[in-house]
Amino acid sequence: MLIESHAHLDFPDFDEDREAILRRAADAGVEKIITIGTDLASSRRAVELAAKYPQVWATVGIHPNEAADAPDDFMTELRELARSPKVAAIGEIGMDFHRLPMEEKPDLSEMVSDALMANNTSDLSERIANDAYKARQAEVFGLQLELAVELGLNVVIHQRDAWYATLEILEPFSDKLQGVFHCFVGTPEEADIVLSLGHLVSFTGIVTFKNAKDVHATAAAVPLENLMVETDCPYLAPHPYRGKRAEPAHTRLVAERIAELKGIGLDKVAKATTATAESFFKLS
Repeated sequence: MLIESHAHLDFPDFDEDREAILRRAADAGVEKIITIGTDLASSRRAVELAAKYPQVWATVGIHPNEAADAPDDFMTELRELARSPKVAAIGEIGMDFHRLPMEEKPDLSEMVSDALMANNTSDLSERIANDAYKARQAEVFGLQLELAVELGLNVVIHQRDAWYATLEILEPFSDKLQGVFHCFVGTPEEADIVLSLGHLVSFTGIVTFKNAKDVHATAAAVPLENLMVETDCPYLAPHPYRGKRAEPAHTRLVAERIAELKGIGLDKVAKATTATAESFFKLS
């Protein structure tokens, strides 16, 4: 048995054939699926899917790229959703600086001086916009970590181009909850940092890409009991489906590649990652 630990079944990509997708997952040995909330509307849909399908569980959360648009009172509804019977974690939450509102600029103090001397405030405005965007992400991330502690849930972490900011906010909570860094593409050394804080990593179809040498090295190095498998579908379809829509059945291909990299059988990867996912998401 395998557990797909990170899917977006509520996305419109699956509206035409969702039940067929679930059947294909079962045929591939993927017997349980975690569908992930990314904002309030997505979290509502995730909860509904978990209630409808016995093999599906949900997470609820505000993705960092949705933080700027989250209503001021988002925590009220999120807390209510998180108390739904089949909510297995808070997520996906975290920090993402990959696409900022404005292009990154130099040090703020230098910008203020330059702007005053040139009587040009455009650069300063851009920096303020970026700082406000990052600050809102940090605020939303921190509030959701507090909610997870309050409700005794673990968290699904999204981190992109914001490594140090994510760790800085997460570290004070590391003795109160556990997180999984989903779609992990970091180095073995970065994985060691995550594991040293008591958290986990999860690998997607990227691990099947021929040019993903760093991910191969990391997947080979991380102890089997400290990782999970996922697709992040509909994104990141593994080889030989790269460029097409991913789906939960592809979790098997991710697990097979990890087994190859570790030089062990698929059954060992399936058994270990299933046990880890069942414990982390408290599925039993």
